[in-house]
Amino acid sequence: MHPDFSNIDRSELAITLRELAWTVHRRAPERAGVGPIPTTELVLLGQIMETPGATVGELSQALGLQQPNTSAALRVLVQRGLVSRETSESDRRVSRIVPTALAASEHRAIAEEWAGSVDTVLDGLSATHRASLDGALEALQALDRALRDR
Repeated sequence: MHPDFSNIDRSELAITLRELAWTVHRRAPERAGVGPIPTTELVLLGQIMETPGATVGELSQALGLQQPNTSAALRVLVQRGLVSRETSESDRRVSRIVPTALAASEHRAIAEEWAGSVDTVLDGLSATHRASLDGALEALQALDRALRDR
């Protein structure tokens, strides 16, 4: 039997997901020993890890950022040695953004810290809440994909 979600408070769900994402997000970089990384740079780094070789325009579009904001954040990531610009082989006027080995290492450290902090808290939740979250994982992943594809 499938639960009826017609009565779900969609606004409350969206707010809760935003707050949860923000809570998890803001705690990880410094605790991972990476140091403070502003939100825009952190999200951009994640997108670059997901789509290495993307252009500035592609990254801006994927993240819903203005191109000047993406360029500014990229300058910071380049200065920190986390990404580099490579000239496209097919069009020398186009720069492709690729992560460095340092980016992979720091991205992994941040992801491990996110997972570790959530894992620690999950142990303190009731078995019912843990089971509910486990059951919701696939639906949350589908929601994420649908929002990204929009």
